[in-house]
Amino acid sequence: MVTTRSQRRLLFLGPISSLLAGVALLAVGSGAGRAGAEEVLRATSVCEAHALKARQAEDPKLQIEIPKEFDTPWPTAAACASYLAASDPDSPGPLQPIPFSHKHHAGLYGIDCQYCHSNTDRAPSAGVPPVELCMGCHQNFPASYDQQFEGIRTLKQHWEEKKPIEWVQIYRLPEYVQFRHNRHLAAGVECQRCHGPIEEMDKVYLTPDTIWWPWLIPSSKPEMGWCINCHRENGASQDCTRCHY
Repeated sequence: MVTTRSQRRLLFLGPISSLLAGVALLAVGSGAGRAGAEEVLRATSVCEAHALKARQAEDPKLQIEIPKEFDTPWPTAAACASYLAASDPDSPGPLQPIPFSHKHHAGLYGIDCQYCHSNTDRAPSAGVPPVELCMGCHQNFPASYDQQFEGIRTLKQHWEEKKPIEWVQIYRLPEYVQFRHNRHLAAGVECQRCHGPIEEMDKVYLTPDTIWWPWLIPSSKPEMGWCINCHRENGASQDCTRCHY
């Protein structure tokens, strides 16, 4: 077969044109990749702003945008983390009307147990803090806390309506058992002995603790056998009338 000069030119330029088209497509694709990698992440809340700043500290190339209204230290990153953890339905313990974190208050800030659970050293029961006590602190916090945390808005609503917070009870003993907090505190028993490491909990739950008697029978907290074992270890009375009267 005899080819003309025009046909030979087409045969030569065809593959080159295809090659150039492929290179162009490759360049466009890589450009799109760079555009995606340089996407700016924009915060939509104070807590998101804290999270983006933390990510950028680990990856300086990360492009972020923090709107002025969210560029504030309040609420703190620690408050955001604790509130999120206390709101987690999959972690141990029931969800409370307000996601209150003992880890944040008693752990991070070292608030003494009896500041909130007052008179525990003088009363049989520990009780719960009144809304007034919570508001004593939170009424002084910036408005950004209200905007960020629904729990703070719930707290202030209860205060305005003069209603108590209906907390979900964690520890409940039978009515025929008389447990007195004041006697145990007077004997030097730490709160953590019965309640576990409360200062490390975002959500309070019944911490597991099982002892085994010599005859291989288990007793779990707060069953009677567990309490008797504690009395025995600490030289306290094991008479039935100490708890049943």
